[in-house]
Amino acid sequence: MSRVTVPSRDSAPTESEPLLDGVFKKLGVVPNVFRLAALSPGALEGFLGLSGALSKTLDVRTRERIAIAVAEVNGCDYCLSAHTYLALNLAKISPEDAELARKGSSTDPKAGAAVRFAVQVARTRGGVSDADIAAVKAAGFAEPQIVEIVALVTENVFTNFLNRVAQTDIDFPVLHTAEAA
Repeated sequence: MSRVTVPSRDSAPTESEPLLDGVFKKLGVVPNVFRLAALSPGALEGFLGLSGALSKTLDVRTRERIAIAVAEVNGCDYCLSAHTYLALNLAKISPEDAELARKGSSTDPKAGAAVRFAVQVARTRGGVSDADIAAVKAAGFAEPQIVEIVALVTENVFTNFLNRVAQTDIDFPVLHTAEAA
């Protein structure tokens, strides 16, 4: 059970209601993570703004692989469950590739380089090596895309930490990270 009350749309702060309505319009549901963030209209607005902007970066398959990898690094069962579901059903990656993302890899060599770099960013809290930068560049990522990978890691760290703090009830098919298992 969640340690922080996850409000319904109607019990969320008034300022969050139109933001939650936008999530519903886009997804057809309002997952618990959005309702949890709605406790702070500013946090929800910031999260949705960053998420919306980053949805225009890289490709959806790579973004979901990164989200899975970062959730695994941070031990976030909620985000691992949500992003694995999205990766399989929205991004249409294979179950094998979803499992590889958990290990910081991919069946796609270029995506694999992005995932490995994202894992290093998360594990080192940004203290990546020159070799890490060289590897992601060698895989074909330009400097603007490196910034986007770091931004995707940051977006996912926010939701990983929020869900770990709250112990948010998982409203997707449940998976457990290696840390949580």
